[in-house]
Amino acid sequence: MPSKKFSLPEQGSLPWHAPGLVAGVDEAGRGPLAGPVVAAAVILDDLHPIAGLADSKKLTALRREKLFDEIRAKALCFCIAEASVEEIDRLNILQATLLAMQRAVHGLRLKPALVQVDGNRLPVLEVQAEAIVKGDALVQAISAASILAKVHRDRWCEGFDREYPGYGFAAHKGYGTAAHLQALRVLGATPAHRRSFAPVAQVIHTFAAREAAATTA
Repeated sequence: MPSKKFSLPEQGSLPWHAPGLVAGVDEAGRGPLAGPVVAAAVILDDLHPIAGLADSKKLTALRREKLFDEIRAKALCFCIAEASVEEIDRLNILQATLLAMQRAVHGLRLKPALVQVDGNRLPVLEVQAEAIVKGDALVQAISAASILAKVHRDRWCEGFDREYPGYGFAAHKGYGTAAHLQALRVLGATPAHRRSFAPVAQVIHTFAAREAAATTA
């Protein structure tokens, strides 16, 4: 008796992620020689879309400022968090960045089912998470987080520039530009400079050697 052939029903691919709210996470300030590293977490509202979200580095400062306000107004929730200079020097910049990300997620008013993080490293979280390389250009919630983190840190730099005007923080935002390095060599390190970063450590050593030489002279 010939065997019957049974055709299987067509299988649709099911989403791997559990349903629920999705938070995007990104950071700003890993590379600079001074100041905190900042992370933001954002859960966007599908009913209130935001046009023009993109990697914060691809946007003008004016456009970032406008989107910063729009994200804060339209997102379901957001949180901006920092890891301090002291934590950066104690833990290293990578671990401090992950700590700031963890704080940002924990600070959300709503608990996400999934956290999507820009890059290839994940903070320790209590919810499902995935790292997405170049996520700030691919995932709108991560783009939003990158904008919040970038604007928050830029504002910190502008405020610090008013407190320490000789360093040019409003222009270089703490990065190791030629002007910043020259100011460091002339003026020395401020309390906000990261002692664990080589250019800063070198300047501190040089100033300490000068002081020691002057004391013994």
